[in-house]
This record gives sequence, C-alpha cells and structure tokens, in this order.
Amino acid sequence: MNHSQPHDIHHTLQTAQLQLVEAGLLDSPKLDAELLLSHALQTSRTYLYTWPEKILSSEQLSKFTNLLKQRLEGRPIAHIIGEREFWGLNLKVTEDTLIPRPDTETIVEGVLKLIAENSKDPAWSILDLGTGSGAIALAIKSELPHCSITAVDYSAKALAVAQQNALTHQLNITFLQSDWLSAFDCQQTFDCIVSNPPYIEADDPHLLQGDVRFEPITALSSGQDGLDDIRTIAQQAWLHLSNQGWLLIEHGYNQAQSVSAILTEHQFSNVALLTDLAGNPRVSIGQKIEITNNN
Repeated sequence: MNHSQPHDIHHTLQTAQLQLVEAGLLDSPKLDAELLLSHALQTSRTYLYTWPEKILSSEQLSKFTNLLKQRLEGRPIAHIIGEREFWGLNLKVTEDTLIPRPDTETIVEGVLKLIAENSKDPAWSILDLGTGSGAIALAIKSELPHCSITAVDYSAKALAVAQQNALTHQLNITFLQSDWLSAFDCQQTFDCIVSNPPYIEADDPHLLQGDVRFEPITALSSGQDGLDDIRTIAQQAWLHLSNQGWLLIEHGYNQAQSVSAILTEHQFSNVALLTDLAGNPRVSIGQKIEITNNN
C-alpha cells in the first residue's frame, strides 16, 4: 500500500480487496479485508461502514498493511487475528487448534434437535471428542446450560485454548486430556457423544492448499482413506454411551456411505445423515439400542 497519501477506510478496503483477488484469495476477499481492518482499528465491522471517510493514522495503516501482508502470503484470517466466530461465539484460535468452520454447526443443530425430539429431560450428559478450540462443546453449552458437557483432546495446547474460551464465555465445561475415550473407564457413560475428528485422506491434495496448510495435520488427516479415527470412535463410543444414547460424527461430503457402514457394523441403530449449509452430507448419527432379554 502507498503510504505517501492519506488513506480513508473506504479506499483502504477497496484496495485491499483488489490485492486479495489478485493474489488468488477468492473465497471471501471483502470479508477478509473488513476483518483485518476492523482488527487493526480495534473496532467492529459496522464502524467501517459508518465512518467510511475516516482517515487512518500512519500507525493504523502500518498495522493493517502488516496484517494484509500475512493474508496475502496465505496465512488464515483466524490465525492472523487470533479468533473465529462459531455459533455466535467469538473463539480464540491458535495454530494448535482446528479453525472452526460453519459446516461444523451441523453437529450442534443435530444435538439440539435430538434432545428436543427424544427427551423429556433436557439435562443430557454430552461428550465432545477432539474438542480443539472447544467450539462444539461451548456452542451446545450456550444453548443447553442444564446439560453436563465434557470435552477432551489429545493435545494439551488445544485444551488450554478451549479452557480459555470457556472462561471467556463463562461456560462451565469439564476438560480432560485423552486419546479419544481412553481416559474413561467402562462405567462412565454419556447420553450423547459428538466429534469432528480428522477425516481427510492421507494423500488428499487439499492438505497442501488454503488454510489447512497452517492447521495441525493430526487434526485433519486420518489414514489412507481418512476413516481411521472414525472407526476408533465408533468402536469406543458404543462402550461409553448409555442405552438409547446417540453418536454424531462429522465427516467429508463423500464419506457418508462409508461412515454409515462403520456405524452399522458397530451395532448402531437409526443411522441417519445430516446435511450442512450447502446441502452436502456432513454428519452421520447413530443410536445405541441394547436388546435386553427379560426372560
């Protein structure tokens, strides 16, 4: 950006948007520019449109230029500004966590619907596996304060981020470090287990593109077909679900059939599919129904 002439908010945004497009960052150049400028100015995005003619100080312009440079190099917006909104909650995000994505809100919607349709008692016990930034656990707790929520992650650094987010939003969640369900004994069961596990195939070219290049590979990829962790979760979850309990797992748009087969193989009933905002298959659900012999 040219520092020799005064820059107002309107023209600064326009120039930045153009640079982002020229750099091939075509997903959301307008939003990216707004988020970076509002972060540099420590204001809301609404402010940018309320005061479009406001001239930036050289310090503000310098700060914005630095942020924009990072984005032009491909660094994710969430890492540059250190946060991402999910389910209306502003969450701290670092390079130790997955960046929460709108598609994952499908899990939250699924849980709310299940509780509304299947229970007179809304106070379910819910476990979030691989919580990362805590996005799913916090979103559910914000909607269902009476539910008891436990969130686990293998990464101590990710857990620290999730705990800080819970503290910021004053949401009471139990956090544990665990490799999936390994920290729990057989007696410990939940009414619902949810997870957005790694599900990208090991050699998927998408791992070398866009924001995912900057995210922890352990939170993204899971074996040759991307389903290793989902197999583990389906197997372990059965032991830790109460009778009539539900499992919800996020997966890739092209994995619905495979995940459905995995759930069926592990004795889950009422296997169904939930679609994301774009109408793609995104979350598979299954119910544990134990057949008891009363004779």
